[in-house]
Amino acid sequence: MAIDKSFVNVMVLSFGFMMVFAAFQTMSNIEKTVLTSNDDTNFNADAYTSLAILYAVFATCNWLAPSYISLTGPRIAIVTGCCCYILFIASFLWPHPAFLYTASAILGVGAAFIWTGHGQYLTENSDSETMSRNAGIFWAIFQSSLFIGNLFVYFMFKSEHIEKSVRWTVVIVLIGLAVFGTIILALLRQPSQRLALGEAEGVSSADKELHIPEPAKEKPLLAAWYALRDAFSLFVTSKMLFLSFTFIYTGLQLTFFSAVYASSIGFTKAMGESRKRLIGLSGIFVGIGEVVGGTLFGIFASKVSEACGGSPVVIIGCITHLFAFISIYLNLPNSAPFIDTDEKSFIEPSPVLAMAGSLALGFGDACFNTQVYSLLGVLFAVESASAFALFKFCQSVAAAVSFAYSSKAGLHVQLLILVISIIIGTTTFVSVERKERNSQSQNQPDIDPALVEGQSIAD
Repeated sequence: MAIDKSFVNVMVLSFGFMMVFAAFQTMSNIEKTVLTSNDDTNFNADAYTSLAILYAVFATCNWLAPSYISLTGPRIAIVTGCCCYILFIASFLWPHPAFLYTASAILGVGAAFIWTGHGQYLTENSDSETMSRNAGIFWAIFQSSLFIGNLFVYFMFKSEHIEKSVRWTVVIVLIGLAVFGTIILALLRQPSQRLALGEAEGVSSADKELHIPEPAKEKPLLAAWYALRDAFSLFVTSKMLFLSFTFIYTGLQLTFFSAVYASSIGFTKAMGESRKRLIGLSGIFVGIGEVVGGTLFGIFASKVSEACGGSPVVIIGCITHLFAFISIYLNLPNSAPFIDTDEKSFIEPSPVLAMAGSLALGFGDACFNTQVYSLLGVLFAVESASAFALFKFCQSVAAAVSFAYSSKAGLHVQLLILVISIIIGTTTFVSVERKERNSQSQNQPDIDPALVEGQSIAD
């Protein structure tokens, strides 16, 4: 039996990302709690500010990532990004505001490289029939990372105050996970069959139309310029502008479930003495939702796509997230994102309902992201590096803005913003996806029934 090398590449990519982001996602989930537990009274670094810097730089560098990848290829870009993640996590061993914020900015650069490289590499190892499957499988394995790190945190965070020895142990283990993941990703192999990615080959838009190849190794600076120019050109197309509203929503909810929500649970005193452990447990339930959603839409991706496209999946994600937002609004107080609070919301805070909200946030996130990856891989197969860079640009701009106002806006205001943005983002995704399906059906050549009948008789 022949081994599908492209599928093996996708699996290696998935497991490598799982290990690296087991470290990073856990660190971002506990960053607010870890920093507020610092015993140094002069330490004034803020987790939300750190993450806002990260995503602001991430957004800016997404415009440059396609050019960098045109020079290095996606595999080197991915490994480069991994090294930045290791540096960021290591900064928590010696907490200092300047070091933390600088590491956050460096990670913003690395995140642009790793995610744009991931998008191109995933597309290079997929075709129109396997893109949805591969996106779903990647997402399920990748989000399994939430189990590893958060389960560890659940057993480590046993008291309200996190001692320095505990913080060091957690950070060192997370660094080890990130290093292991980087080693896995360094083993990525060249795709067996590339899908004509113009940016990686240094082909301008005009040259693509004329089918004139210009290898990047002969004109590296020209290739980088073409990649940047084509990214700008793609951004102003109607499809990308409409999809940008969906991208923005994914960034806003990423901020919420990856940092704000877990911290809000841990700061709500009515959750009980073990509320700090609930931070890790919340991450685990988010991971369960992510893996279930990714697996479900990975296994049944082709059937769903052939029947009605990705719109029903995104609508399911929208309904699931609306349930989560309503339950969180009822369950947690408005001041929960900031510091330990005795306030209560409209009902007695319930850990069970909080975990249900985490589960719903994870599942809905999987619905949106698997379908966004799938749609981008199909619509922009030739411009995949630019398409995924623009996706991450919009997402990270939204995340940066969200982290900036998260330190000021109460929980209820943040939930209102999420409700408005999810309605707009779902509407625009469904509009683009259905318009594309209608366009494809209209462009299919009509087949004369008589010819089909004649062929059957001849056969």
